[in-house]
Amino acid sequence: MHVALRLILLLALCSGVARAHAAVADWVRQLATGDNSAKAEAIDGLGASGETVALPILQALQDGALHATPDGTVLVIDERGNAADAMSGAAVLSVPEGTEKISINNRLRRQLGAALSGLKLFAQDVQLRLNAARALQENAGEELLPLLDKALAKEQEPAVKDALLIAQAKINLSSADAAKRLSAVRALANSSSGAVKTTLLAMAQRNADGSFAEPDAEVRHAAHMAARNIDTRIKRSELLGHAFSGVSLGSVLLLCALGLAITFGLMGIINMAHGEMLMIGAYATYAVQIVFQKYLAAHVDWYLLAAVPAGFLLAALVGMVLERSIIRHLYGRPLETLLCTWGISLILIQIVRQVFGAQNVEVANPSWMSGGIAMSSGLVLPYNRIVIIAFAAVVVLLVWLLMNRTRLGLYVRAVTQNRTMADCVGVATGKVDTLTFGLGCGIAGLGGVALSQIGNVGPELGQSYIVDSFMVVVLGGVGQLAGTIIAATGLGVVNKFLEPYAGAVLGKILVLAFIIIFIQRRPQGLFAMKGRSVEA
Repeated sequence: MHVALRLILLLALCSGVARAHAAVADWVRQLATGDNSAKAEAIDGLGASGETVALPILQALQDGALHATPDGTVLVIDERGNAADAMSGAAVLSVPEGTEKISINNRLRRQLGAALSGLKLFAQDVQLRLNAARALQENAGEELLPLLDKALAKEQEPAVKDALLIAQAKINLSSADAAKRLSAVRALANSSSGAVKTTLLAMAQRNADGSFAEPDAEVRHAAHMAARNIDTRIKRSELLGHAFSGVSLGSVLLLCALGLAITFGLMGIINMAHGEMLMIGAYATYAVQIVFQKYLAAHVDWYLLAAVPAGFLLAALVGMVLERSIIRHLYGRPLETLLCTWGISLILIQIVRQVFGAQNVEVANPSWMSGGIAMSSGLVLPYNRIVIIAFAAVVVLLVWLLMNRTRLGLYVRAVTQNRTMADCVGVATGKVDTLTFGLGCGIAGLGGVALSQIGNVGPELGQSYIVDSFMVVVLGGVGQLAGTIIAATGLGVVNKFLEPYAGAVLGKILVLAFIIIFIQRRPQGLFAMKGRSVEA
């Protein structure tokens, strides 16, 4: 009994497939033999069929590769002159004389675009289906409603399903039935698209003769309320986007300022060359990328994993050389240190210009960092910034472990709190200074690795972040890890919320004014440094 039932179902399925295939063949023949009206009907029929065999045929028609023989057979002829039967795909060795290209006008082209989008709704690739659904939101007609229903019944991806529902609702907005229009408006109320909001607001507008664009009062009211809901949702997305951008900027500032907070707290050095350590880390990333592209092309997507230790070690090495050769001779002379490190920064910039050129260099994101998470139609969280936030968190954790769970960290904290006493009990303060300065510069190098993934890499890269880094250190408290984290995140978020209203320049001025007022009230920053030398 079960075997017989299966045979019946199989025969029914084969019969349905055969009928669908025959219908596609009829529409294709109509393309070859009909006038423009018949071609329009054939395009709609192929688009609404949902058959995968129809997609390459319509694509060939759009590309101008679809031809008709004198006997009505339809061929696909590519640029090289290779011909194949449009339905079966079988190669045709000899193209009959009199074969002509099937031409279409602009109206048919627009119709063809909608039909192609409809067929792409059944593609395997999720992004292709999502793009097709969004395209249908702009130019789909009522003839594609059955196809949308069929696609909605099969679709499992939430983002694609939402896009299909919006496309379906926008088509129903032009229906003559007020109930359908009302249902469409209510469905669109769940959208977060500014274009949908504009469409709904247009329904409440008056025409030149004083009548409303939407004749039904209930539908107009629903459209107005739906537009308000969408506006609220858009503003919420903007706030979330600003918050995410602020945290992302704060992560970059944190990587820039973390090493500066350690060295400034330990040695009291105003290191104006700290920004160039970021530049060194960024150029180390570029160099590693070039090496992978040249010698390890098959693994180029993983160059960033090798760039992280390279950026840290190179920046740390440069920092230790500078500390041993120049900076240690300027302790206790802040003005000379400031001028000297500023001169060092200019020298480093010029060296990079000589080696890599004055123009910016391109550092590409690995494929696994490209794209983003679409939270809504107006909010996308880029993968590269998500990775940077996570990377900054890992660096902070490692620095905390180093400072609180290792002998070097104990020495650094001891020297920071009371250098003289630490020297008296046998701590090699000179060695601690060198290692700590190298650590701070190495962390800045990691910041340069992160910056290379979100912006241009050029000789002046570090100059854009040195002032902000000092603001973070001063606001958070000299030598305080927790204060640096809070100050960096807070400044990043405040900057991103101020920029849309005050502009980038005025926003920075307002932040600087706030920090000046804050430091006047609390000179030690958010967190005061503890220790007997401080309390004395």
